[in-house]
Amino acid sequence: MVSRRSFLTSAGCVLGAPLINRGRFSLFAKTEAVYSTQTIDLIRGLTVIDMLGLLTLDYRKLSAWRTVPGRFQAADLRRLKASGITIFHPAVGYVDGDIYRSSLADITGWNTFLASHPEDFLRVDNVGDLELAKKHDKIGIVIGQQNSGHFRTVEDVDRFYALGQRVSQLTYLPNRIGGGSTDPNDHGLTEYGSQIVERMNTLGMAIDVSHCADKTTLDTIEASQKPVLVTHSNCRALVQGSARCKTDAEIRKLASKGGVIGITMVRAFVGAAGPVTIENVLDHIDHVTSLVGAEHVGIGSDVDLDGRDHGTPPHRYDLDGIAYDKKIFDITEGLFRRDYSRHDIELILGGNFRRALAEIWTA
Repeated sequence: MVSRRSFLTSAGCVLGAPLINRGRFSLFAKTEAVYSTQTIDLIRGLTVIDMLGLLTLDYRKLSAWRTVPGRFQAADLRRLKASGITIFHPAVGYVDGDIYRSSLADITGWNTFLASHPEDFLRVDNVGDLELAKKHDKIGIVIGQQNSGHFRTVEDVDRFYALGQRVSQLTYLPNRIGGGSTDPNDHGLTEYGSQIVERMNTLGMAIDVSHCADKTTLDTIEASQKPVLVTHSNCRALVQGSARCKTDAEIRKLASKGGVIGITMVRAFVGAAGPVTIENVLDHIDHVTSLVGAEHVGIGSDVDLDGRDHGTPPHRYDLDGIAYDKKIFDITEGLFRRDYSRHDIELILGGNFRRALAEIWTA
């Protein structure tokens, strides 16, 4: 069995982290944040999945990592491991120019990066790889895209699956498949979109409708023979008027087919006004749980370990009072505080997405 001390060491935490009181530990250097032993032990033992988890939002740095492997340093790896996240799905959305070429370059870049760091990273191709990453203390990467405009033909689904893509958000903006969340004329899933959905089902590629407009979302869930994912969105009932958040009807429909919604931590989708904190994030988890059960909610933070406010006014995108590199610990502490059972917290932190992906990725 791995001891708590070896967990702290492998996660890049402070060696000899002091026992604060009553089973609470300080895990991170240069911070006063403390976490309960139940939180530490739970995260230590779990395959934690962030279904829109980004290694970095500094795309210049990411480009350097992917073109010059040596630029990814041991300190970068330690920080990722210290986050408590085992599996990242770092998808981006290309909406301008040659979307096919851009998506191809993106996936090729990930494959180059992962091949250069086999001792530390694992490309997740099937559900078994989720646990394999945890077993071998690696970071798992699920390759995906946030716009399916690169599927110029149905055959392109096969081409990108062969390259390792396992998740595809159907729309970002309106495209041949359907409407995007900002689309005022959402006509729903198109005939071509239905063909793409069918092919993704057949191959075992996960369908993501996070940015899809309402009718397109509902049509897609209805058309799919497998669970559909919302990798990163929140509840419109708590953020009135946000087209990017999902309605109760959509969440119910999603759950009825076995789907999961990943709760995001981007400010505008968490709260509309006033202080917006981790408590508001927990409110969205509560809402989904009360609506359809804890079996259909997960985490899709849509942020890296530094937040999104670099070069912008404070709290434009980020929550109040949170350090994003500790977000999984803060969510877990909050769920315990709100009397979620250990079992339900395990589902929320990764078990639900694992279950859905096991159903989806079986061709």
